[in-house]
Amino acid sequence: MSSPQTKAGRPRNPALDQAILTAAADQLGELGYARMSLEAVAAAAGTTVPSLRRRFRNKADLVAVVIGSLRVEEPPTEAPTPRAHALAILENFHSNLRAMPAMAILGSLLAEEARHPELLDLFKTRIVEPRRELLRGALAAGELGESADLDVLTSMLIGAFYARYVTVDGIPDDWPERVLSAVWPRSG
Repeated sequence: MSSPQTKAGRPRNPALDQAILTAAADQLGELGYARMSLEAVAAAAGTTVPSLRRRFRNKADLVAVVIGSLRVEEPPTEAPTPRAHALAILENFHSNLRAMPAMAILGSLLAEEARHPELLDLFKTRIVEPRRELLRGALAAGELGESADLDVLTSMLIGAFYARYVTVDGIPDDWPERVLSAVWPRSG
């Protein structure tokens, strides 16, 4: 009778895995992709570079996993009215922008787009497009008129957060309502 084979080596420590992802997200947000180093991530996570390299082939692989694991609150999939749904999606977007260094990470990924387009594509797929699709759906369900260009409206609404961030100090708490009201005023 033979015993089942066991995997060689020690099992991975989930706490260390999380510490690595947290340290990498912090480094990416603070320093950007180009200045981020595996050595600094390992030191911040309390591990070694060889331990890091056992998990990730290179910095791009690490950043891809960081983007895939960004802890964002999922957007709401429904609300009592289409306008309330659109507002809830924008409020969720605003909340997520505050919860992580999303703007800094996005800036870093944009700077690296020529060398690592897959990282920006992953950010778009994981973070941006699910929200855009839900917002497009909420707008489509609303009474905005047949001539409303949903793609333009979606881009304007989400783009207003980015524009506010780069032109003025901070995004105010009431920004989601103010932005939505510009294209979809409250009735009654």
